Amino acid sequence: MKGFAWFRFILIAGFVVAILAILLRSSFMGGLGSAGRTMTYSNFYRLLQTNPAQIERVTLTKDTIDVVLHGAMPGQDQEQELVLPPSDQAQADLIQLMSKQGVNFDFKHPVLGDIFSNIIEWLIIPFVFILFFYLFFVRQAQSSGNQALQFGRARVKRVTDSVPKVTFEDVAGVEEAKQELAEIVDFLKNAKKFQALGAKIPKGVLLLGPPGCGKTMLARAVAGEAGVPFFHISGSDFVEMFVGVGASRVRDLFDTAKAHRPSLIFIDEIDAVGRQRGTGVGGGHDEREQTLNQLLVEMDGFDPNAGVIVIAATNRPDVLDPALLRPGRFDRRVVVDAPDFAGRKAIFSVHLRGKPIDDDVNVDTLAKRTPGFTGADIANVVNEAAILAARRDKTRISMREFDEASERVVMGPERKSRRHTEKELRIVAYHELGHAIVAAKLPNADQVYKITIVPRGMSGGATWYIPKEDMQFLRTKQEMMDDIAATLGGRVAEELVFGDVTTGATSDLDRATDLARAMVCEYGMSERLGMVRLGRRMGSPFLGRDLMEDRDYSEEVARIIDEEVRAFIDQGYERARAILTEYREKMDLIAEVLIEKETLTREEFLALLEGRATPDDIRKGIDNTPTAPPAVGTQTTPPETEPPIIQPRLRPEPA
Repeated sequence: MKGFAWFRFILIAGFVVAILAILLRSSFMGGLGSAGRTMTYSNFYRLLQTNPAQIERVTLTKDTIDVVLHGAMPGQDQEQELVLPPSDQAQADLIQLMSKQGVNFDFKHPVLGDIFSNIIEWLIIPFVFILFFYLFFVRQAQSSGNQALQFGRARVKRVTDSVPKVTFEDVAGVEEAKQELAEIVDFLKNAKKFQALGAKIPKGVLLLGPPGCGKTMLARAVAGEAGVPFFHISGSDFVEMFVGVGASRVRDLFDTAKAHRPSLIFIDEIDAVGRQRGTGVGGGHDEREQTLNQLLVEMDGFDPNAGVIVIAATNRPDVLDPALLRPGRFDRRVVVDAPDFAGRKAIFSVHLRGKPIDDDVNVDTLAKRTPGFTGADIANVVNEAAILAARRDKTRISMREFDEASERVVMGPERKSRRHTEKELRIVAYHELGHAIVAAKLPNADQVYKITIVPRGMSGGATWYIPKEDMQFLRTKQEMMDDIAATLGGRVAEELVFGDVTTGATSDLDRATDLARAMVCEYGMSERLGMVRLGRRMGSPFLGRDLMEDRDYSEEVARIIDEEVRAFIDQGYERARAILTEYREKMDLIAEVLIEKETLTREEFLALLEGRATPDDIRKGIDNTPTAPPAVGTQTTPPETEPPIIQPRLRPEPA
């Protein structure tokens, strides 16, 4: 406990002990008195007048009279305690009467114990009670008042030496963003070099990018490199239920930063307070808007704000207010995107530091097998691999753990307790082979990496793909058509083999429909409609989701859109059907091996499909080592008894 807490504990204990001592003393003394007192003062006075010989002795104290009477037999004397009369004249008359009657009496002065008891009763106990009342009532009220006064203070935290220091060496995969922020640090350390050329330091840097790409890590690195006071706060810490608190906290935040200039302020998730004005409930008097107005003024208002640099991070730049994004407030916008191959390799190198790695682990291979992974995904893969190795009582992390960890990150853990029935197993096997065979025979489709019918997460099986390009931002029409055909391959395989269809193709139909509609409405790939953008999504900045679509076309055009979408899907369906019909015997052959082994690597699948190996060769294990990186996207088959789940595709969508 802290010093004041110990003092308060001791004070309470002393107060309780003193009260108990007084109660025990009063009870003890009262018990003695009540046990020995048998006469009143009037009876004693009458006995003194009529039979003084019965009184052996009398002792007078300050307030009482102790009387000892002769008993009926020797040794049976009775001791009485009476109270002295209140008036001095009555006491003088009593003493004169005892002298006249020849009664033996004397006087007794208070002893030290009595004096100490009186001091406790009349001085210490009231003092302790008053102090107790002050500490637990008056100070509590004052504390409540101080909290009410401090309610408008910003909940800003300053980075101190006690926090583990992060530098730019600990951040990898975002070299361009590191360079932009390194200039800010260089300006703070060598301001004269820039001022000599008339350059001014940027007032704000906005970090943009999807979640998990390292925006907050970059801010922590700036705090470790800058060497100036660094304050950080979340955007949600500004807004409260009381009006005016958010604006007050913004003022307090910048006042604190100005008092320590040059300084840095980091506002994480700034979209919580910087959303576009005029769209929320309450109009201009909305509390969120008042907070944003104060933030705009503090960053670049009438009063100069030199020496304070604001760094903010968000993954929703589309909902931010335009006034917040203009030069003079956020002068720089730094995009922190998912890393490419070189970036993933550097991130793996950072997270593998100090970990016992087996000799078969290669950083280049790990980077190739994780296209589309963010920095947070890679950190999770390394951590999951370490956990798997520890679970297997290993002393080093091998490539096997990294392979399984990457699958766990994308799809979840393997569900060993939930096994398919024999019928479901065959359906899932043919479904996944339908995806794989169509993708393998189309020139522009992604390459198959692995096929599995092991339930993982919410899916009953999966076909893993690798992209032909590491970071593909532009896609052609033919690539999208091949993607639609490969996506529908699972449904076509079910129909060809079993003459019926299942609910396992739900996510496949969703993806195929979305691709076809995007080709028609967004990319202008329909010959009937031409190069026209049809429909525009409108979203509420406060809700943060695109909920409504502005239909800027007629009902006739809507009918043509539906026909074109269906035409693209039908074309992909027929292409998939033609391929699977041609390779029906190969599909049956591979399905038997897949049902037996539950997982086929790319090499095993292609060897069977191209006739370079027989099922017996695969059973003996001609090559169980994967030769290609893991999937960026997966085609999955949910179990029949579970709702369909749309699996995420980590491949970037075309620009």
